[in-house]
Amino acid sequence: TDECSVAGVVRAWEAARDCGLKLIIGSEFTLEDGLRLVVLAADRGGYGRLCRLITRGRRAAAKGSYRLARADLGEGQADGQAEYMPGCLAIWLPGETPAEVDGRWLAECFPGRAWLAVELFAGGRDEARLAALERLGRAVGLPRVACGDVHMHDPGRRPLQDLVTAIRLTTPLHALGRRLFPNVERHLRSRARLARLYPAALLEAAAGIARRCSFTLAELDWRYPAELVPAGETPSSWLAQLTAAGMARRWPDGAPASVAATVQRELGLIGELGYEAYFLTVHDIVRHARGLGILCQGRGSAANSAVCFCLGITEVDPARMSVLFERFISKERNEPPDIDVDFEHERREEVIQYIYAKYGRRRAALAATVIRYRPRSALRDAGKAMGLAPLQVDTLAKSMQWWDGKSAISPERIRDVGFDPDNPLIARLIALAGELVGCPRHLSQHVGGFVIADDCLEELVPVENAAMPERTVIQWDKDDLDAVGMIKVDVLGLGMLSAIRRSFALIESFRGRRWTLATVPAEDPVVYDMISAADTMGVFQIESRAQMAMLPRMRPRCFYDLVIEVAIIRPGPIQGDMVHPYLRRRNGEEPVSYPSQEVRAVLARTLGVPIFQEQVMQLAIVAAGFSAGEADQLRRAMAAWRRKGGLGPFEQRLIEGMQQRGYAEEFARRIFHQIMGFGEYGFPESHSASFALLVYVSAWLKCHEPAAFLAALINSQPMGFYAPSQLVQDAQRHGVEVRAVDAFASDWDCTLEQGEAGAAAVRLGLRLAAGLSAAGAERLVAARRARPFDDVQDLARRAALDRGDLGALARAGALAALAGHRHRAGWAVAGIEAPLPLLDETRIHEGVPLLRAPTEGRDIAADYRSTGLTLGRHPLALLRERLADDGLVSAAELNAAPNGAWTACAGIVINRQRPGSAKGVVFVTLEDETGQANIVVWKNVAETWRRPLLGARLLEVRGRVQREGEVVHLVAERMADRSTLLGALDVRSRDFH
Repeated sequence: TDECSVAGVVRAWEAARDCGLKLIIGSEFTLEDGLRLVVLAADRGGYGRLCRLITRGRRAAAKGSYRLARADLGEGQADGQAEYMPGCLAIWLPGETPAEVDGRWLAECFPGRAWLAVELFAGGRDEARLAALERLGRAVGLPRVACGDVHMHDPGRRPLQDLVTAIRLTTPLHALGRRLFPNVERHLRSRARLARLYPAALLEAAAGIARRCSFTLAELDWRYPAELVPAGETPSSWLAQLTAAGMARRWPDGAPASVAATVQRELGLIGELGYEAYFLTVHDIVRHARGLGILCQGRGSAANSAVCFCLGITEVDPARMSVLFERFISKERNEPPDIDVDFEHERREEVIQYIYAKYGRRRAALAATVIRYRPRSALRDAGKAMGLAPLQVDTLAKSMQWWDGKSAISPERIRDVGFDPDNPLIARLIALAGELVGCPRHLSQHVGGFVIADDCLEELVPVENAAMPERTVIQWDKDDLDAVGMIKVDVLGLGMLSAIRRSFALIESFRGRRWTLATVPAEDPVVYDMISAADTMGVFQIESRAQMAMLPRMRPRCFYDLVIEVAIIRPGPIQGDMVHPYLRRRNGEEPVSYPSQEVRAVLARTLGVPIFQEQVMQLAIVAAGFSAGEADQLRRAMAAWRRKGGLGPFEQRLIEGMQQRGYAEEFARRIFHQIMGFGEYGFPESHSASFALLVYVSAWLKCHEPAAFLAALINSQPMGFYAPSQLVQDAQRHGVEVRAVDAFASDWDCTLEQGEAGAAAVRLGLRLAAGLSAAGAERLVAARRARPFDDVQDLARRAALDRGDLGALARAGALAALAGHRHRAGWAVAGIEAPLPLLDETRIHEGVPLLRAPTEGRDIAADYRSTGLTLGRHPLALLRERLADDGLVSAAELNAAPNGAWTACAGIVINRQRPGSAKGVVFVTLEDETGQANIVVWKNVAETWRRPLLGARLLEVRGRVQREGEVVHLVAERMADRSTLLGALDVRSRDFH
């Protein structure tokens, strides 16, 4: 009985079911007048009312709190009186000085359904307390019942319980006083111990309450919304009509017979499983988004169906992916549909609010996500609770860097920042924070999983306010939904869709040519040449270090190669040792063989190596004799086993099943090892196919419309692996002309202008000028369209810019055309005064002092400080002579060095990455005026040189060159922080797990 919450009941129900216990569901409340009670759900109706009560309290207050009065418990009429919570039982939790009037009210409102809680904690006054409560119960007409007020499962958790109390009350432990429990008795006590503390009648009353509570979560009946079906139609007929209309749009001359047959087969399967309303719901959301001009793309096993292609949910043509539709899915497993829809990340809120408006807050809400403690947050909260000073807390928390993992707190890291881990206080802090790691911290909203009900959602699960305005969430985690048979529609945001839509718009306005995801020319060999050369900065999904290293080895030549490329650089295939065997077979270095025709049918498209989740499940069925239900259990276990185990029971079943069917034990164990790899996250083939389309389209744009692609990427920031500075440098190396931010020419967004020989040039937008308000930029552009500006004073007056906006323009160099270099622009801005009402049109002319232009170095530093990039020389070009004197080569020289050569280089750190599958290896990307250098730092080297590795802006690395074909790395052995050479240059890396 959490307080005004049932957020944990699904996990409790699953655990109780597994061990044969009966679960009673309820919640504890403290009303506005101080009355405390527990409400238990006796039956299905009572559970619905309990959820509605929780919803009412949570929706009436800000996130994290609730507000309820006695009247909120009243519902309906019975014999002319308000009936309180039918189907529920109530237990009064009296305080130290209970008021009889509260007990009488409860007895009257819950006749025959209310009890007085007797809680005994071996505190020395139990006998007197018991006698007082017996007298109170008789006086108010309430039977007594034994209760435990359990806050911990084991008395050894008392220190942790005290700690979370301090965190919850935002008060240090030493100041809590009587707000902490006096002893450890609030744990799960044995029946024998309870029998020594409580009279038998009170314990029997507890058992009687348990017998009266019959509700289980298995009784929940959730259904899809049905109002999308017009009068006179059924869900099946309406879905068939919409699909037929879409097929006619996709194939105006008639769909191929194979596609028509696939559509009919899929419609039959959808109807058989009763999922028509789900597809209609997703179609309606996508239709609305497209009507607003929002680019979107569906993905998932159901999304990549021919039906979804006809409905416009996906742009993945089944003709390009026909091989996917023979995979094992759904009918036998009765698996719910899986459709995630990605929308432009900046416009997703419009879609979310449409769903709320269409279905109402009573029927639609986002799923929740349980946020758990990680080392940094655990140290921060525990440090505050233990009374450390704010600076000490901040230092301790920052000792755990992004790359130190999610599960352990290292005493060595604590020592590194100046604390003694052997100090009793610090040792206690480390121990308690370590216990906190992995515990739930708070309930947050899922990234986009919507639950929509045909009837009242809040009778299935409580709904509460999210931290974001106009958002409401259910109290259950997304993983809980599967257990109770509820299906969510994922409404997700994807930055690349914003960039692609903006690219299409820029191209249309500049060239008059209109492109869509479906009309971009397919299978362009020039695009695949670019991809194979790892020239993919800015391209969706394949711009990371690992992907760039893979591309020259794999050399994708067709769409399905991209499907594999997207999926293969994932923790699952990497941990399962699938990457290298696939590459060797693809390159003819290893024969492709299959132990049976059944295995060939499953693995032929990936050369005998299981890369996708679907293939693993198929193998379990065809090679080990798993049933459809067992395969589904295997899928769920694969997804969860790193978190809570559960793969063990499958190992023997899988290996014995394969051996019984004639497969070698070595083959069976290799397959199980690969399955264990998928516990680290393997990519479904269906998702990979949808992502591959966006990979291809973004690569096509980079190849054929690089200026539009650059402008769109910058306009869609923040997103992707690289900052605008790297994107601009990459575009310039490809011959794109990039023009500076200019108050005379720039809009808010980056735009295209006519360049040399009709080529498109990119004009950087005012959005890059740090500190410039969007409203000020809008007024500037509007005033400029009316007529050009005469000078800075004219711009300030007509655009109504304040000193802050003018200063931002001057610092960004955007006033060069009006005032000259930055120093003059700053002087001109400093002289601007707000006009007086009677002198509004009066021009004040002042002399311009002879100010020197800033040096090149100061100009570059100002560029980075104000716009995050420079169109001048790269900063390291100014330091090259100094770096060369120190024996440091450029990135270009490093990339040309022979394999095994000892060398040294230095560059600005633009990326650090420490993937969970890399066993502690850190990948660093350095940048100089000649390009980029890729650095590999082994775990032991990373620990030795941790400070420069994590802290340097300009990093010097010495080590040996490792060359494999076109892929070159410098394997670090020593590092040094050379950031002082950069002075005040503001450069920051993007770091990733």
